[in-house]
Amino acid sequence: MARNIQSLERAAAVLRLLAGGERRLGLSDIASALGLAKGTAHGILRTLQLEGFVEQDAASGRYQLGAELLRLGGSYLDVHELRARALPWTDDLARSSGEAVYLGVLHQHGVLIVHHVFRPDDSRQVLEIGAMQPLHSSAVGKVLAAFDPVARGELAAAPREALTPFTVTSLGELDKEFDVIRARGWASDVEETWEGVAGIAAPVHDRRRIPVGAVGITGAVERVCVSGEPRAELVAAVRDCARAVARDLGARPF
Repeated sequence: MARNIQSLERAAAVLRLLAGGERRLGLSDIASALGLAKGTAHGILRTLQLEGFVEQDAASGRYQLGAELLRLGGSYLDVHELRARALPWTDDLARSSGEAVYLGVLHQHGVLIVHHVFRPDDSRQVLEIGAMQPLHSSAVGKVLAAFDPVARGELAAAPREALTPFTVTSLGELDKEFDVIRARGWASDVEETWEGVAGIAAPVHDRRRIPVGAVGITGAVERVCVSGEPRAELVAAVRDCARAVARDLGARPF
């Protein structure tokens, strides 16, 4: 009978531990939980980190799952849960809005784009699956920070760079905005991340009413906004898309 490879078993155990516990774990936590010597655990983590399966937070030294797992799990995402449920609805949103559509999930101190539908015109565009958007300035980031306490914690711990003259970096001011976002159910970004670009986003909840992602549109300010405010019909379209994805995930109507 073929024997299991112990190093692979231990690496798999590390990944499962990082996936199932706190968002980040230290070396001692991982070694203790798995009954490994610190040197052994560090060697496994170092290898996983070099391959992109694990990432280490520069400030705390703690470890978390890496984005490379998203790339390898693409086939899984295509047939399961959030991205699979969102595919038809995000396509419809791109057609109805005429703008690019993004589906993002919380990752580290930002939002990882897991699905991107191009703006339905003949312009040259770059696929941004795997790109990161900031929590403090992008519409998808702000809506997650408003509805997800974990995202709000990540935002507090992250550097908040002033990307344009309109970027809000004060945590107190952002918290006031999050109150408004929760009350109305959507977030906007009017030239706060990129000059000349605006965005609208809404949260996607699962059957437990937990925000598992955000869907949003991004486009030129003159198309997305009127008199400096997001167009009402685009806000409604984004919110309808988010609700449709949530329903497909099992969320009750709200």
